[in-house]
Amino acid sequence: MILNKYLRPEVFPTPFCPGCGHGILLQAVLRAIDELSLDINKMVFVSGIGCAAWIPSPHFAADTLHTTHGRPIAFATGIKLFNPSLKVVVISGDGDISAIGGNHLIHAARRNLEITVICANNSIYGMTGGQVGPTTPMRAKTATTPQGNPEPSFDLCGLVRGAGASCIARATVHHTRELIKYIKKAFTHQGFSFIDVISPCFTQFGRRNKEISGASPAEMILNLKKLCVHVKSSDELFTFKQNDKILIGEFVK
Repeated sequence: MILNKYLRPEVFPTPFCPGCGHGILLQAVLRAIDELSLDINKMVFVSGIGCAAWIPSPHFAADTLHTTHGRPIAFATGIKLFNPSLKVVVISGDGDISAIGGNHLIHAARRNLEITVICANNSIYGMTGGQVGPTTPMRAKTATTPQGNPEPSFDLCGLVRGAGASCIARATVHHTRELIKYIKKAFTHQGFSFIDVISPCFTQFGRRNKEISGASPAEMILNLKKLCVHVKSSDELFTFKQNDKILIGEFVK
């Protein structure tokens, strides 16, 4: 396979559950690198704690930094300031980036530092027990909201837009070609770039919410097609009546 040169063969098979979207995201990141002919030896991948943090570390045959929970963007900021010639990429989960590390996300976007943040958004705390998170949809059941989440979910693209991010997109692991396109644009953007990647977790989210996710991991990913609506700008992101739809697209270029 063309992507083998970017992988550490000793770590396979992956630790991801069957049907997890994170393996698709892993491949999309590497395909973007390959299509851009980037030198992976001049890249540093930073992750925190959680399922998504396992995407770069230990899979990528590159320099990776596996940091404390919620702090990957802080570490990435330090790397970029120390050696601006490096391409610094954060890949971590929604709980890690937007809850525990939410303050770092806001200020990295505000500073417009040239780093790429890819949020593997599975709408739940996947590895640590299935607790409710900031991106958990309203009424969804979790380990800590067995009767349904009473709070509205956090729109991460809206958050970083308000903080000043200059490149924002959202895609899903079902829309792989669009996902690769957005990652490529983020990698070549001269400023802070953020991609919200909807990557379903059947183990913790799907089993508790089969009525909205589907009865199997495959159905959960296929359902993304009917749950998503393409929008063309950040203005549409805030004016479109969502009706429980997932809005995807390139919001800020």
